[in-house]
Amino acid sequence: MHMADALISPAVGGTLWTAGAALTYYSAKKIGPDFHAQKAPLMGVLGAFVFAAQMINFAIPGTGSSGHLGGGILLAVLLGPYAGFLTMASILTIQALLFADGGLLALGCNIINLAFFPCFIAYPLIYRKMIGKHSSQLRRNIAVCVATVVGLQLGALGVVTETMLSGISELPFQTFTLFMLPIHLVIGLVEAAVTSAVLSYVWKEAPGLFPVNTPIAGANSSPMRRVVLTVAIAAALTAGMLSWFASTNPDGLEWAVQKTSGQAEVENTGPVHATLASWQEKIAMFPDYQVATLGSSEGKNASTSAAGLIGASMTLLLAGAVGVGCRVFVKRNAQ
Repeated sequence: MHMADALISPAVGGTLWTAGAALTYYSAKKIGPDFHAQKAPLMGVLGAFVFAAQMINFAIPGTGSSGHLGGGILLAVLLGPYAGFLTMASILTIQALLFADGGLLALGCNIINLAFFPCFIAYPLIYRKMIGKHSSQLRRNIAVCVATVVGLQLGALGVVTETMLSGISELPFQTFTLFMLPIHLVIGLVEAAVTSAVLSYVWKEAPGLFPVNTPIAGANSSPMRRVVLTVAIAAALTAGMLSWFASTNPDGLEWAVQKTSGQAEVENTGPVHATLASWQEKIAMFPDYQVATLGSSEGKNASTSAAGLIGASMTLLLAGAVGVGCRVFVKRNAQ
């Protein structure tokens, strides 16, 4: 559901860039004493895992479309809404700058759709309300399912609304909505199942990561080490191997655009769009998740693996650095 620049006008893109920047600053300021030392490395490995998971498009039978995980609810539940938002913003930034996945102008829109809606709407208003103070496994799974689906539906509706407000592409609001919401409902159900499985594992290994429990001792605790190591290994395997088997079908957004417009892609050659496209072409070192030196047909899997591992590593470093910065800020304010 990464929006391309062709769907967005400079006015809408600039407005949501400002909103995304403001929310990033707000999130960094709001992280408080409950941001324990273990959250910084966890931000890094979870960022890497979600980056890798977003590379895995799964086919949706009978549609010719595919989908991938968003990961917003997973990040919000394990990290809290503020650190979860910052981690997702880090992922989207790496994807746009290094992989040309999502436009530069549309980066603010993608942050709103994939980070704001799950972390600041679906998580506090649905997940937290549903689980209450004392939750069972069944209640947690239901809350995850509902919050994940709602968060993704809000993101899909955000895409349609931002496109409509931009007014630069001939995509009728009603028709576009009728294609976007159902396909992302299916994607949301798959994501809910994966998210529930990951959270069930973490709950067993390190229940102190969840707000309803007493926080665990710190990054050096045995449960925390196991979680960090397991998520890091899962990220490496997903980026390095599972990415080979990703569906080549258009994702939900691309499919909805094609069904609505009758065209595979919507193009815009305005001066702002052309300039940003030129910049992105120069900046993005691994477009389409390929490494140029390994781009032959014989080395396609190797190229994808290398790009995935590089991207996951860069996301780990950026999200981890953001986490360390937040930790330093919290410690200084506490003194």
